[in-house]
Amino acid sequence: MMRRIALLTFAAAALAASGFAAPAARASEGEPMLEHQRWSFDGLFGTIDQAAAQRGFQVYKEVCSACHSLSLVAYRNLSAIGLSEDEIKAVAAAYNVTDGPNDAGDMYERPARPSDKFVAPFANANAARAANNGALPPDLSLIVKARKGGPDYVYGILTGFVQPPAGATVAEGMYYNAVFPGHQIAMPPPLSDGAVTFADGTEASVHQMAHDVTTFLEWTAEPELDARKKMGVKTILFLIALTGMAYAVKRKVWAEVH
Repeated sequence: MMRRIALLTFAAAALAASGFAAPAARASEGEPMLEHQRWSFDGLFGTIDQAAAQRGFQVYKEVCSACHSLSLVAYRNLSAIGLSEDEIKAVAAAYNVTDGPNDAGDMYERPARPSDKFVAPFANANAARAANNGALPPDLSLIVKARKGGPDYVYGILTGFVQPPAGATVAEGMYYNAVFPGHQIAMPPPLSDGAVTFADGTEASVHQMAHDVTTFLEWTAEPELDARKKMGVKTILFLIALTGMAYAVKRKVWAEVH
């Protein structure tokens, strides 16, 4: 009996020192808590809100694309969020890409086509660092999936620029962000009220723009999300029907035995 009590005491101490102690440790380290937002794509039946994704694309194009690339997304993919073929051609044609070689063996520039990937704002990583005080702006194609907290983290970063609390020291060239780990980030606040004008008349507040561009980046990170969820629902319904049929067959086959 005493041995069992000793083992239970040891196990409780081990749990307290590992898993149960982790939240307290994180709290003492000042790890920011993310506030969960309501997303159209949450849950089994959630889908990408196309209107929000289109507004988010506008925010990306007019604000974020000055520093951040979308190297895994082609312009033609924008049809999935409701842009027409002509709109996509117009978006692509606003950028130039290097192509070639031509018949003379030379590289040349041409307007981007829908089949091209999004044109990066900088020629290479060194150029990006040089333009941003040594910081490399991350590619946003998969940012929602690449960060713990997903869309809540991205939204939190965009809306987390606040005045530093009393006693906090912010290094030169850095900005205080309540959500970013360590609270010091090289990116200046990218959004301000009215920074864009939405075609559908939606008020372009910081929170609205952050919500919309996060929805757009959820789509870029998982463009097949809607199709995957539809297939999942169909599969579940099929399995339910198959289970019912199997049960009915079992009752029929074993009816005389019982």
